[in-house]
Amino acid sequence: MKLILVEDGARTELEFDHPVVSVGRSVDNDIRLADEKVSRHHCRIEVGPDGPWVHDLGSSNGTQVNGERVDRCLLSPGDRLGVGSAALELVAEVPVPADDDEGGGDAVVTRQIPVGEQSAPGVRTLTGEAQRERENLRVCMQVTRRLVRETELAPLLRLIVDSAVSLAGAERGFLLLRDARDDGAEAAGAEARPVQALEDLRVRVARSFDKEDIVVPASRLSRGIAKQVLEGRRPILTVDAGRDQRFSGLASVEDLRLRSVLCVPILGEQDLLGLLYVDNRLQSAAFSEDHLELLTLLADQASIAIRNAHLVAELRERNRKLAHSAQQIDLLNQQLGRKVRDRDTELAIVRAELERERGRYDYTSIVGASEGMRRVFQRLDRIVESELPVLIHGESGTGKELIARAIHFNGPRKDKPFVTENCAALPDSLLESELFGHTRGAFTGAHRAKKGLIEQADGGTLFLDEIGDMSAEMQKKLLRVLQEGEFRLLGSNRSVSVNVRIIAASHRDLEAMVREGQFREDLYYRVNVLTVPLPSLRERREDVPLLAEHLLARAAREAGRPVPILPREVIAALVAYDWPGNVRELENEMRRLVVLADEQVRVDLLSPAVLERRTLVPGGGAGAAPLPTGNIREAVAELERRAIDAALAEAGGNKSRAAKALGISRFALQRKLDKYGMGNKDEDGADGDGAEASDGAAAPGTPAGSPERSGS
Repeated sequence: MKLILVEDGARTELEFDHPVVSVGRSVDNDIRLADEKVSRHHCRIEVGPDGPWVHDLGSSNGTQVNGERVDRCLLSPGDRLGVGSAALELVAEVPVPADDDEGGGDAVVTRQIPVGEQSAPGVRTLTGEAQRERENLRVCMQVTRRLVRETELAPLLRLIVDSAVSLAGAERGFLLLRDARDDGAEAAGAEARPVQALEDLRVRVARSFDKEDIVVPASRLSRGIAKQVLEGRRPILTVDAGRDQRFSGLASVEDLRLRSVLCVPILGEQDLLGLLYVDNRLQSAAFSEDHLELLTLLADQASIAIRNAHLVAELRERNRKLAHSAQQIDLLNQQLGRKVRDRDTELAIVRAELERERGRYDYTSIVGASEGMRRVFQRLDRIVESELPVLIHGESGTGKELIARAIHFNGPRKDKPFVTENCAALPDSLLESELFGHTRGAFTGAHRAKKGLIEQADGGTLFLDEIGDMSAEMQKKLLRVLQEGEFRLLGSNRSVSVNVRIIAASHRDLEAMVREGQFREDLYYRVNVLTVPLPSLRERREDVPLLAEHLLARAAREAGRPVPILPREVIAALVAYDWPGNVRELENEMRRLVVLADEQVRVDLLSPAVLERRTLVPGGGAGAAPLPTGNIREAVAELERRAIDAALAEAGGNKSRAAKALGISRFALQRKLDKYGMGNKDEDGADGDGAEASDGAAAPGTPAGSPERSGS
């Protein structure tokens, strides 16, 4: 802001970079005048968003603008302020179009308006009271426009106080409102409690005339005056609070040395919202009835603006909650979608298994719908009702323990204990202690007595996995339990009688071990009363898609991830692989794919072993026939036919050698030849087809270790 000071014939240019310029005789003014007609604090010039304003500070001789005395006036370029015998002229810098050659049409430069070109006082047509009313209306409109545009509560409250200080030419301004917690309740849609006492209000904003915040505002205003306005719901104006009889008993008036005070209520639709309080401690009669009218109008506008700000805050909070709810709904939909896909997969598996007539009992834990698994379920239906010992033959990873559990939990002992032990996992000393238990002090480290697994399984079932790895000594002790139904604890001569059903399992050929003297013959016939041969996964390839979907869904559920899709080419590659580790290897492959895949599994994500053995044709490679696509069962059948043709061709038509090359029994090969109508002629003569082994003994041509594993 630039001013020209004319004093005693001398002309001085003054330039200020702060928004408030004080004029007076005191040394603390920005413009100090020595004229005795000038008061100590005569007036101030304040720059607002709508331009510079002059405020008379209650001077003795008044402030003139273009020869007319004013209390407050909006200045225009060229206006002349009379302060005593001195004059101040306002110099404006206005934008003018720039030369096109120097930057284009949007550029602007500024030029200083000479005093002679500035508007002359004679241009004005309104004087006195009419001009003041016009200025008041103009100011109110400008303040209203600014209040309507501001929707954030904190800046709005500061704007209200700054506007009140500017309109009244006050030294300080205070805004008392309900506690911010009540604002939060109102923004959240709750009904705020009405203001009944001054304690319900607190100072939310306190500002000085230079637009700075006041420190510790609650102690800088008269709470007694504010209380009277609150109780009467009417504004109060005092020209000298110290001499006003209405406040004679108020200590705060005396302590703060208040002079001019103006306080108006901010009324809402049904209740009081707060108070607007301005004062001037330096001069008396600083406020007039005009100021009271202006601040009353401002309070009405402030009430509407505050209510609008609360509504906007409420809408923003509701929008935030709606956005959060939408995110939660989207997350729940994703989780629901994954569950639906899992259920669909499980239902597809159940339907396929029901179509294969799985059996009369509940074998839902075993996934499989192939012909080989159907025969397993039919055999289980007969075995479940018995309490005789069972021997389960199957390669590692084919699900022997699942079969044992199905036998127990569908049989007459289902309410009794089911105890398992892997005989290959422990040395003899520990295995004996685990099976038979021991007394305290039976050996070093036996600090207390321990009940063995056989005793724990009393009345129920004991599952002995990999019984073929049990030593000869342990076989002898187990035989006594099976023969006599009793055993002795380690370190004790006392016999313990038990009633236990034994289910044994092994991937080894126990019959061959008996012939070689590695397994007791009498124990073999004790455990091999009822037999369940399990086909390997390569012998029931049509189950691979079902197992893959089931295991993939379970792995994704455990990892907390969405279930990826298995496309047709990936399933074809899985079906083509031999799976030497059977279902256990397939399960590990599915766990791996859950980690690596996104929405869909790509062929290149499969393990190298699976990719390298995608074709069953011996010698196949880059020139091998492509894998069939389309219906999964047809693809599996085609692969099996091609593999059998290739194996028979390589073996010269010898079925035994062909079966060995394919990794299946000769009996299984003959069944597949019958199934696909590929001929029943026995071309090797030396091997009869044989018959499937009856319970108690394996078929002569069927290795006991070749059965494969069921499901997950």
